[in-house]
Amino acid sequence: MHLNEKRAWNRFYAPGTPVDIETVTGSLSDMLDERVSQWSDRPAITFFDATISYRQLGDRVSRVANGLREMGVKAGDRVALIMPNAPQHVIAFYAVLRLGAVVVEHNPLYTRDELAVQFQDHRADVVVAWDKIVPTLRELPADARPQRIVSVDVTRAMPFAMRLALRLPIAKARASREKLTAPVEGTTRFATLEKSAPLPASHPRPAAGDLAALQYTSGTTGTPKGAMISHANLWSNARQGAAWMPEFARGEGRIYGLLPMFHSFGVLLSVIYSVETGSNAVLFPTFDPELVSKAARKYPPTFVPAVPPMFDRLARVAKEGKLDLSGVVYAISGAMTLTPAVVKRWEDRAGSMLNEGYGLTETSPVALANPFTDHRRIGAIGIPFPSTDIRVVDPNEPTREVELGEAGELLIRGPQVFQGYWNRPEETAATLLEGGWLRTGDLVVQDDDGFVTVVDRKKELIITGGFNVSPSEVEQVVTAVDGVAATAVVGIPRGSGAEVVTAVVVLEDGATFDEDAARTAAREHLAEYKRPSAYVVWEELPTSLIGKVLRRKVRDTLIADRKATRAKED
Repeated sequence: MHLNEKRAWNRFYAPGTPVDIETVTGSLSDMLDERVSQWSDRPAITFFDATISYRQLGDRVSRVANGLREMGVKAGDRVALIMPNAPQHVIAFYAVLRLGAVVVEHNPLYTRDELAVQFQDHRADVVVAWDKIVPTLRELPADARPQRIVSVDVTRAMPFAMRLALRLPIAKARASREKLTAPVEGTTRFATLEKSAPLPASHPRPAAGDLAALQYTSGTTGTPKGAMISHANLWSNARQGAAWMPEFARGEGRIYGLLPMFHSFGVLLSVIYSVETGSNAVLFPTFDPELVSKAARKYPPTFVPAVPPMFDRLARVAKEGKLDLSGVVYAISGAMTLTPAVVKRWEDRAGSMLNEGYGLTETSPVALANPFTDHRRIGAIGIPFPSTDIRVVDPNEPTREVELGEAGELLIRGPQVFQGYWNRPEETAATLLEGGWLRTGDLVVQDDDGFVTVVDRKKELIITGGFNVSPSEVEQVVTAVDGVAATAVVGIPRGSGAEVVTAVVVLEDGATFDEDAARTAAREHLAEYKRPSAYVVWEELPTSLIGKVLRRKVRDTLIADRKATRAKED
């Protein structure tokens, strides 16, 4: 029997972690109601020193749900959310779900054109949006423009004194008769919905298998696709996370909401896992170490989910004596490779493990992680979650499983695997194989113990001289050169159809780039076909809001620059 068929990795689970989670039979609305009943007086959300209890959260969700119902929202409707991290975001999320409608999250920093592409796809008629976004929504093309806008003033969730301080400049402007815009005219105020009567208990409830969210993902293809995620997918993943961290006390934890909620990682941890565990979600509208340090004095974190750059920055702040991380019981990193240096820097200050996890929007989003035991492997993405199976297969023949130690494409099956792509049956069929197996597009190696290490994304591999080059492998070598802070390696097409390996580097403050040292390191550690032919120095690399380097944007920029240079020469 193959290692993956008998789940041999289970022996490395932390004590108390089950092989399988309890099957989800209800909806996220049921989950919230259970926690409201169980922990009614305990804090659910803290935002700039203002706290909402679980009882208050449940009441406000019920009232906003009824307000949305009176606006015409019904089961199956898509409702767009465009907000920073704030209590209103959590309330709106659960209010939409309670009606059986579908949440569609959007990045509040998106441009008009970026929003238009997604709105043209999901066709949401109602949007709950940060008031700063309303002018952009009104500029959307007619076939993308929502019919009804609920505007959100996130400052209303702040303590009164802070709100007053923020409003003083506006009062002064009015006093001087400075012209002010009114972006929320013609919208329904979120605060008005919160004054609605509670939703009747008899209103139909969503079921476990109903669609809960459309989470847009482009991966490396560049075309946004709406991943269809059910109530059961999301609640299952929250239960898997709770099982993975058995020492996280239910009803007593404090989770730091540093990740943006529009991202699948942020939705799961700050909005769903926090409620599943009866935790207090301490929300931050943006990642600011100074805000984190201030909040930690009164609300010390016990669980910090984030990405490597965030952990690195917070660890450095802690080293300066400005942040106490001693109460952190668990810390989990995702989205990009977690390096040993960041792990050491964090664990020297936190006194608890920082482990890497792995997932995709299509897995709601977590599927594998390192166990919180001495068996964890820094640099690996870990082993499958409870109730999760994996296979490593030939990318060109996904029915053939490769041998242990051989690189192949990772397939995943479990209760967190999504339902398919919105309005894209062909792409769904290509991604979801028979038996419920998800093709991840990631190339990995699995060792004899079951631990998995990512080689690279299949679609980001560089093809040169008939060979495949892993960008991650080359980046590790170049980043190790003195003075280099970060690297992105991409393939630039040339006339022959092959690609030129190109390294874009960002330098540490005050450093100069030693290209000879970089080329020497490449000769020592890389086969000839893997070595960068060209090096380019940039001030910064394009990243997503959670800090992941966007290689596709790096590649597109280099290609555009080359075309512009040739045009000038001609």
